[in-house]
Amino acid sequence: MLPMFLAVMDQTIVATALPAIAAEMGQVERSSWIVVSYLIAATIAAPVYGRLGDSFGRRRMMFVALSVFIVTSLLCALAPSMTLLAIARFLQGLGGGGLMTLSQALIGESIPPRERARYQGYLAAVAVTANTFGPVVGGFLTEHFGWRSIFFVSVPIGMLALALALRLPKRTMAERLPWRADPGGLLFFAVFVVTTLLALEQVHHFDASAIPRGLGLLFIGLISFALLIWQEKRAESPLIPLGILRMPAIWRSDALAACHGAALVSLITFLPVYLQVVRGASPAQSGFLLMPLTVGIGVGSLITGRLVSRTGRTTIFPVIGLALMTLIFLFFALFSGHLSTSVLMPILLASGLFMGTVMGVVQVMVQSTAGPQRLGEAAASVQLSRSIGAATGTALVSTVLFTYLAIRNPDAAHVFSQMLQHAPHTTPPINPEQRALLQADIADAFRAAFLVITGFTTCGFLLALTNPLRRI
Repeated sequence: MLPMFLAVMDQTIVATALPAIAAEMGQVERSSWIVVSYLIAATIAAPVYGRLGDSFGRRRMMFVALSVFIVTSLLCALAPSMTLLAIARFLQGLGGGGLMTLSQALIGESIPPRERARYQGYLAAVAVTANTFGPVVGGFLTEHFGWRSIFFVSVPIGMLALALALRLPKRTMAERLPWRADPGGLLFFAVFVVTTLLALEQVHHFDASAIPRGLGLLFIGLISFALLIWQEKRAESPLIPLGILRMPAIWRSDALAACHGAALVSLITFLPVYLQVVRGASPAQSGFLLMPLTVGIGVGSLITGRLVSRTGRTTIFPVIGLALMTLIFLFFALFSGHLSTSVLMPILLASGLFMGTVMGVVQVMVQSTAGPQRLGEAAASVQLSRSIGAATGTALVSTVLFTYLAIRNPDAAHVFSQMLQHAPHTTPPINPEQRALLQADIADAFRAAFLVITGFTTCGFLLALTNPLRRI
């Protein structure tokens, strides 16, 4: 749980420190690279660690990932320039991606299949807690000890995780897959991830001049994806396990993870903006209003894990949860303007509870189908799917919001564009005289955005409904 906490927290802890980093180092235009470089590296590293763990031992690779993460955290803290900090963050992501994948795989390795759901529920609760904890502790450390402290704090936690990992039992070589290097697969996969994520990142600039660049990156990503599939079909030891991805239970579960990631991350990203601009909440109030959602996800994950362990049933829980989530988002899209804060908080709590029915169940279904030798590949496929789904979903919701506003009210589109350049829990200054007019148009745009999120949960519901793995 501690490596998982580190990896997830480090994705969000930087957000509230970005203004302080930019103020000290300058080069504000490059500050987003501190976040993007980590995301790119972690996405590339996830399947690599999964495959290496299946071949050389997941316990051993956890030591490698933690060591990389600790050393590069120090490099981040000591970086003298924005460019070197972005490079150090990329290297840190190479460790962070392994922490998430190996944490999931080690649960599968150490726990019997029927009990895994309960422990995957614990991990899901830890991930949600870390996701919420990151911006809060990042802001506190930056304000009182400077932005470099957000990287120094990872070192003692990482050392403790190393000490705890020593207690994990060693596994025999008979349990491991043979290893053959796949440099071609790694190259094509890296190009695909980098170009795709950069293309999606262009969406957040809302600049017409960025459209050709984004389309060019997307085209390169599609070509590299086609080459990746061609390479992995002929590789003796493929980096991307196409064999297990052809199994209906696995590809449907991975697609479900992508839909869930798209809905959850886009909701957490844009709900604070909605609360601040449309409802007039302060940054602190919007953070408080998000607490029922995050608490609900953690509680829902724990309850679902125990129910799966007790009954052995799997898909029934995300089927029910996503069906109810779809109804909630549809209701919210239609009637959000008429809901008081006292009604909004229980709705967000219920949303979190139903969202929590997915995360742990998906891991259990994929690991159970893949078998004990391929736990790393299975865990990595879920992590990769969730990351790509989150990036794609957030970009799509951004596009819908801005396109709607650009057509209806260009001034509102300009204000919203400025908003997305700031940290998730801060709002750029808005002229009080314009607020009332802008609020109405932005509220309508958010109704369209909530309908898009409803589409994500609907797709997830259909994937869970048709998944052939009903029991474990």
